[in-house]
Amino acid sequence: MRKSNWRDLTWAGVLAFVCTGVDAAELEVHLSPTNRDVRQNVVNHIGTLGDQDVEQLQRYARIARAQAEQALQALGYYKSQIEVDAQEGQPPRLVLNIQTGPPVRLRQVQVRVEGEAAQLKDFQGLGEDLKSGKILNHAQYEEVKQHILTRASQLGFFKGHFTRQQLLIDPEAEAADVFLIYNSGPRYRLGAVSFEGNPPVSTRLLQRLVPFQTGAPYDSEQIVALNQALQSSNYFSSVRVDTDPDQADSQQQIPVKVLLSARKPRSLGLGLGFSTDVGPRLRFDWSRYWSNPEGHRYGAEAELSAPRQNVGFWYEVPRAPPLTSKLRYAGGYQYEEIAGTDSRSSLLTLGPEWHQQFESGWQRVLSLKWQQEEYRLGNDSGESTLFMPGIALNYKKSNHPIDPSHGYRLEFKLTAAKDGFLSDMDLLHGEFLFKGLTTVWDRHRFLGRVQVGANLTDDYHNVPPSQRFFAGGDQSVRGYDYQKLSPTNSDGDYVGGRYLVAASAEYQYSIADKWRIAAFVDQGNAFNTPKEPSLNTSVGFGLRWVSPVGPIRVDLANPLDGDGGVRFHFSMGPEL
Repeated sequence: MRKSNWRDLTWAGVLAFVCTGVDAAELEVHLSPTNRDVRQNVVNHIGTLGDQDVEQLQRYARIARAQAEQALQALGYYKSQIEVDAQEGQPPRLVLNIQTGPPVRLRQVQVRVEGEAAQLKDFQGLGEDLKSGKILNHAQYEEVKQHILTRASQLGFFKGHFTRQQLLIDPEAEAADVFLIYNSGPRYRLGAVSFEGNPPVSTRLLQRLVPFQTGAPYDSEQIVALNQALQSSNYFSSVRVDTDPDQADSQQQIPVKVLLSARKPRSLGLGLGFSTDVGPRLRFDWSRYWSNPEGHRYGAEAELSAPRQNVGFWYEVPRAPPLTSKLRYAGGYQYEEIAGTDSRSSLLTLGPEWHQQFESGWQRVLSLKWQQEEYRLGNDSGESTLFMPGIALNYKKSNHPIDPSHGYRLEFKLTAAKDGFLSDMDLLHGEFLFKGLTTVWDRHRFLGRVQVGANLTDDYHNVPPSQRFFAGGDQSVRGYDYQKLSPTNSDGDYVGGRYLVAASAEYQYSIADKWRIAAFVDQGNAFNTPKEPSLNTSVGFGLRWVSPVGPIRVDLANPLDGDGGVRFHFSMGPEL
């Protein structure tokens, strides 16, 4: 019997718990006159009522009334009439009927900053949210006060204080007076920067990473910029920047102390990839992040796939400023089978590059490249030597590094060679690329791409394959095999063209988090006659998965000209 009674009690408790959860009490707030923001503030102050029955709600009514009154006063309503009623039902309800009454309005408003800070834009226009005649809002008053204190601390006014901070409320007169008078005192300065922790590079190089001069007005953003610059240098595993106003000297300059921990000097990377253009791909890179106190770096990289194998090396010298300007000496060797036919080239390159990034976001690369190339295009073979000065400009703007919803990218490249000046021909080679992306209504994405290239020369027969243009493939005109859109010789071998035009328009629709379906049209070709280019077109659809390392794309594309039928494409990488 005892065992049976225990079971009965247990099931009764479970049933009571379930029923109580089902009958959780609800809150109703009726406001007159209607004001959505005021009503929501009342609801937020009272919060959830939990599993209370009618009797419990009746006892809770006094607390709910007080909470509602606080919520109303916070938004300037001090003469509200509140009626609270607990009502039976499924579920039981706590009903508040509120007559807000006339609000308290701001009457006299004095928001002022005195002292050195008064001349700064950061402290001007502070009373915009506290104008005379507006309804009193306690949160806005606190926000203005906190903004003054925060900006003063960020800008180095460490002795600043309010000489008067008052909010005087007269509910009967339905008026409130605001007095916020702040005396900033003197502005502290940034002192000399010292580095601790046995950094692996010279103090002279580290000082070139400091974004401010000794004696500059204190600004916390400059401290953040210094921290980011040191982190971005890739010399250190951790960076800590300390500024203590209590250690300021008689001129109110705060010493800047930086504690650094060096990172491991070398790194080794190995990666695997796959695309339908080149099949399986193996990538290797090795880097040494510093080789001497001046911060020089060097490294090697290689990429192996069925149609292409290349290996390269580089040596970098930081310039001024070190993070945005560097001199890079690079060289490499590449062997490539062209368009899957009996055409191939062996390319050796060597030369310096000057990389520079501007505050506008543009990046520029000036180069002097010497290249020697042996090639065979079908039955034709040759050897080319070119010494080409060049310039490359690129700009990228996006709202996310891996999966942006808006952005665009621009690239310009121009190189030239002069016969007799370490080159065996005259050649002007140019390329342009534009990619754009926008998203509307959260789920609808539109992508566009335009690519144009041209070679200007009087001796095109001797232009090596590395300077010719080919179209077709995952990143060009889908529906056609890699490099299979190009002029051919008498034997049908793909030999590349003087000019290139390729464009793509794609629509994506998000079907789930990180998953999208896509429809697209591609058009383009490589050709030798610019007046009447023959452009090939394809249409298709695909699936996108946004992986942690970037979008992975699977496409089926149908060429509208030529043979071959539907083609499968698999690729991965950023969309911009």
